[in-house]
Amino acid sequence: MGRSHGMTFFRRVFGPLRRLSHDRRGVGGVEFALVAPLLIMAYIGAFELSVGLNVVRKVARASSAVADLVSQESSLDTNFLDNMDKVAESILSPYAGTNYTLKITGIQVTGTTTGTILWSRDQDGGTPYPANSTTTVPSDLEAVNAFVIRTELVVPHELLLLSQDLSSNVSSIDLSKTSYYRQRRGTSIACTDC
Repeated sequence: MGRSHGMTFFRRVFGPLRRLSHDRRGVGGVEFALVAPLLIMAYIGAFELSVGLNVVRKVARASSAVADLVSQESSLDTNFLDNMDKVAESILSPYAGTNYTLKITGIQVTGTTTGTILWSRDQDGGTPYPANSTTTVPSDLEAVNAFVIRTELVVPHELLLLSQDLSSNVSSIDLSKTSYYRQRRGTSIACTDC
């Protein structure tokens, strides 16, 4: 009787545990609960990356387009340079709006990787670099007496994934592109009222 009582007790206590260990009805739900956050983060990360790469391409295209348009002129004025922000805005749309920094600089190359800034203009109509100051140019533009247009475009990009994380101090990153174009006609591009 003692042995049968012990077996009954054993079946009562460990029987449900044994049946539970063989029961597979809730496994899918548990697996989904474990994997779902990782899948959601991967999806949001892929979305964030694709938007970021699209903005990077637009920043490069806008910087290049502004430099290309300015380099086609033989002379220009501040009104022409001030309208270049509209070119940048149209290319950066809908990502940047008017929240960007654009600097356009006319550089007379005077030696190996050095040049003299003749004029400069930013998106607010200011002069970011003083005239007759020295600057460097890439080595592939080192031909003496060449004239180079440099555009510097910086666009702050809002990170969607990190903006929701309150512990993170990084909610945006600056995407930038600097483009250099040689003048198309003549030996320099004069700015008449810079």
